[in-house]
Parts: sequence; structure tokens; C-alpha cells
Amino acid sequence: MTKTDRGSRPDMLDSILTVTAALALVIAALSVRIQRAPLSGPLLALLAGVVFGPEVLGVLDLPTVVEGHSELHEASRLLLAVSVMAVALRYPFRDVRSRVKPVAVLLVAAMLGMALITTALSAAVLGVGPGAAALLGAALCPTDPVLASSVVTGGPAEKTVTGRTRQLLSLESGANDGLALPLVLVAVAIAGTLSGAEALLESLWQVLGAVVFGAVAGALGGRALRKAEEYRTVQSGPLLVYTLLLALLVLGASGLMRLDGVLAVFAGGLAFNATSSVSERADEDKNDEAVNRFLVLPLFVVLGAVIPWREWGELGWWRGALLVLGVLLLRRLPVLLALKRPLSLTWRDTLFTGWFGPVGVSALFYLTMEAHRLGADPVVLAAGTLVIAASTVVHGVTTTPGLAAYRRAGERRGDERKETA
Repeated sequence: MTKTDRGSRPDMLDSILTVTAALALVIAALSVRIQRAPLSGPLLALLAGVVFGPEVLGVLDLPTVVEGHSELHEASRLLLAVSVMAVALRYPFRDVRSRVKPVAVLLVAAMLGMALITTALSAAVLGVGPGAAALLGAALCPTDPVLASSVVTGGPAEKTVTGRTRQLLSLESGANDGLALPLVLVAVAIAGTLSGAEALLESLWQVLGAVVFGAVAGALGGRALRKAEEYRTVQSGPLLVYTLLLALLVLGASGLMRLDGVLAVFAGGLAFNATSSVSERADEDKNDEAVNRFLVLPLFVVLGAVIPWREWGELGWWRGALLVLGVLLLRRLPVLLALKRPLSLTWRDTLFTGWFGPVGVSALFYLTMEAHRLGADPVVLAAGTLVIAASTVVHGVTTTPGLAAYRRAGERRGDERKETA
């Protein structure tokens, strides 16, 4: 079978559904134990994709991400829309409004710092030119809302991490997925034929248009639902159905208008949160979060199956390892340490927030966007997916120990206060 035929067989979708559904059933049945273990749903899905992929069992015989990136781009776009909508609805709007200033610091200073550091690391470690380095720096800078959800939602996280820290990490990961687009367009301008003026104009149209359109659509959707409830023209049911349809509407319409769809969905979710009765539906919100955890599994199964092993090998094992270590250790933590005072964070919260800024679906979304606009660069896609896979593994393994360390640090701080009282 040729490379162009791989993944095109009629039964391939059935194979993906079978593997993903079986994994989801196992995770659901063992959810309590998995939460206590150094594991996560995306990590297990990634490993399942590797095992069932072409390099091991061959059940999912898909082309690598270098050969076929269009489908991954659309899948990551849909998943990000659902994820950022969940983030926008996760907390009461009054709490969101009270976090505007620190989130703005994270979106401006932290995101720019992460992009510059990752660009410098890519150039130094891989020896690539400024264009490829900038593409990697821009694509890998956003904090992923999908992988970050494990440390901000669920019983262990909610009982351990302070509400303010969880809110900051959630809102940053929801907003910077869309706001990374201008950095990506600058990188495309450096690497391709897009001029600086064209990148600026496209950024203004996509970002400002997305905020305005998303806010209007979300506000109208929220008011429509509230009116329908007042006049009892809508049946009671999970809020997930309504908000999922709203997210898809905003995403699709944004695509037709060439707007930043992910940012538009997040803005729409915040506006919906402010105008609807979402804050009165705490039980349904928890159900929505549980469903969203399972929606991420298919993408990570596919990602595991399309890993470009040959291109990873061509990077060189020491270059790959050095890049992964550099990005995981230097991309975010030093930036958060520098912003500790402006963000009014304790040392415990600074270290926690600095470590748990994973690279995941949002990076995959921008890597495949860059490949679509400029053509697939094997080095960029190989290095980018290597960091994504490493972040999925490392942050998945360290979530439970990280929450335990955060709790112990809080207990020691409490003991110190008692001793000095």
C-alpha cells in the first residue's frame, strides 16, 4: 500500500472509533484510580495511538503528520473550540472579571516571553534559520487548555489548588490559544512571502473581528436562552448541548469571515457566561467538564499513530532531548518567576503555574496551520510534535505528584504561620 493510500481505507475511521471508544470505557471505569495515579487521559490516548499505530500493531495505518496534516488541523480546531468554550463557562463571570489584570499580564508579557525563548532555543539547538525557529517559537508558546484541565478541574485539583491560581491558569490557556495567532502570522512573514504590513492587517482583522463577532454572538445566545427559559419554550436539559452548538456556530461563521475562530469562540463563551443563566447550573457544568475530558481522546490517539518517527530520528537524539528539556524547563518557568510580583503570586503558586503550562492541542493547531500556509517543513513538524508528545507524557506523569507537592507546601506554610503566631 502506498503512502497516499494509507489512512484512506473505509475501515480506518471504524478502527479509530473502536480504539478510542475502548480506551474511553477503560478510563471511565477506572477514573478514580487513574486520577490518583501519575496518568492522564491524553497520555493514555497517545500511548494507545503508538501501540495501535503503523510502527507496532498497524491497526491505525495512518500517514505521518508530515505527510498528512490537514485533517489534524481541522480536528485540533474543533477540539480547541469545545475546550475554550468550556474554559469560558468554567467560573462565574464575576470571578472572570476580577482576574482581568493578571490574565492580561500573562497574555502579553508571558506569551511573548515564551515565544522568544522557544525561538532562541530552536535556533540554538536545532541550528535552523530564523524563519523555522520563529515558526516553532510561535506555535509552541500557547498554554494548552486541554492538557491544563487536569490540574484545574476535578476533585483533587479543586481541593488542593487555590481558586485564584486555577482561574488564572484556565483563563490564560483559553485566551492565549486565539491570541497566539498574531505571533504565528509574524513567524509566517519571517519564513514566507507574507509582508509585515500584510501580517499586521490580517492580525487586526482576525483578532479584533473575532472578539467583536464572538462577543455579539455569545451575548445574543445567552439572552435567547434566558428568554426561552422565562417563557418556558425550551425543555430542560444539559447546557452542554446548547453551548456546543453555539461554539460550532461561532467557529463555522468565523471561518467563513476569515476570523480567528478559536478566539471568537472564547469571546462568545465569556459573553454567554455574562448574559445567560450559566452560573446557576453548577451540576451541569461538572457534567460538561466530564464529557470534554473524553472528547480529547480521539485526537491524541491519532497523534500517537501519526508520529513522524523517521523525522524524529533525523533530528538527532541529543538535539531532540536538548530541545525538549530546554522548552519544558526554560520556556515558561523563568518567565513566571520574573512575573511573580506583578501577578501577586506566592512562591508555591508561581512554581506550580510555571511548571503546568503544557504544550498540546493548541501547538498542534498552529503547527499544522503553518504547514498549510507554507508547505510542510519536516524539521518544524518533527520538532514541534516531539515537544507536544514529551509535554503530554511529562505533564501527565507529574500532575498527581505536582498536586501533592503543592498541598504539602501549603501545609508547611500553614504550620510556619502557626509557629510564628
